[in-house]
Amino acid sequence: MGTGLLVFFLGLSVGSFLNVCIERLPKGESVISPPSHCTACGHRLGLLDLVPVLSYIYLKGRCRYCQTSFSLQYPMVEMITGLLFAGAWARFGYSWNVLLAWVLVSCLTVITVADLKHMVIPDEVIIFALVTGGILLYLDSWARLKWGLASGLGAANFLALVILVSRGGMGWGDVKLAGVLGLFLGVGGTLVGLFVAFVAGALVGLSLVVAGRKGAKDLIPFGPFLSLGGLVAFFWGQEIVDWYLKLLVP
Repeated sequence: MGTGLLVFFLGLSVGSFLNVCIERLPKGESVISPPSHCTACGHRLGLLDLVPVLSYIYLKGRCRYCQTSFSLQYPMVEMITGLLFAGAWARFGYSWNVLLAWVLVSCLTVITVADLKHMVIPDEVIIFALVTGGILLYLDSWARLKWGLASGLGAANFLALVILVSRGGMGWGDVKLAGVLGLFLGVGGTLVGLFVAFVAGALVGLSLVVAGRKGAKDLIPFGPFLSLGGLVAFFWGQEIVDWYLKLLVP
């Protein structure tokens, strides 16, 4: 079995745990206790009920014990996490970057779905990302950690200024998330990530307003757009910066 396939299965398993985080952290519940159970009937789920993706397909998306339907979120989060883990491995191979990518993918997945479902960015995920990312960057090089801290502080201050000037539109959870992205991405990557986030957010927001699904004053979670920008920048930020600089200097 190839390493990439093993990494994919690792991502599926991590995705299963991320689903627990998505459901419990916004409610202030422990992700450890009680063990995984059906939220409808309370029955504890067995090992065969917890096999990522396959158990959902085998059980046709229903609880084995009470036949309540499970959300499609569960296999989707598992599959997306598995694909992103495998993609990070293919992109970075044996390096600190692949570990950073796995941490970032995991945290941004929880943040994206939790923000969409609950309009909340869990502080526990922010703290985990900052601590784990800081340790990995330090193990890579002090210079990278130093620039990451500076970028994180700059990104957080920038979004805080946007909130103060616009008097809303984003939450302070977005400010904390911007700080995390700055830490992981560095200066150039942070600029790319924020640019992608604002462009994507504007396009989606405008589309929803035009389609009549949102009003001009309705709040739209910005965490998913920051997450998208962060992933694009982490995987391809340097290439985007190099391409842009070539346009400026033929």
